[in-house]
Amino acid sequence: MSIETTTHLNFDGQAREALDHYARVFGGEVASMTYGAMSASDEPAWADRIVFGQVATDAGFRIMAFDVWPGQQYDQGSNAFYVYVHGDDASEIERYWTGLLDGAEVRQPLAPSAWAPLAGQLRDRFGVIWAPDVAAPQV
Repeated sequence: MSIETTTHLNFDGQAREALDHYARVFGGEVASMTYGAMSASDEPAWADRIVFGQVATDAGFRIMAFDVWPGQQYDQGSNAFYVYVHGDDASEIERYWTGLLDGAEVRQPLAPSAWAPLAGQLRDRFGVIWAPDVAAPQV
């Protein structure tokens, strides 16, 4: 079983700019998808905002970022990042999820999603937002 964490930064319209900046600083290429391209929002103002973005390098640097969902509260001080926990063993991810549930606010139940066989999100009792998921099969 392998496991890794990735910091996920949240923005309100600046995700593309931030990802481009981090790619320049750390190297690597930006991989991104917009709300419009993914049909994730029918609001025209959101078409070019980033729903998924990341910069990864051969040296091991990895950061993810997006523009928060339409209607989602954004405060750079309280909703600025997530800690993603990626794994390839569903039972281990479920164990982490269960451990984090004590006193947590579930933001997205742990279940199959459009991007992963299993994914969820919660704010733990300390205010940290965790997003565990099972890696999608490589094609």
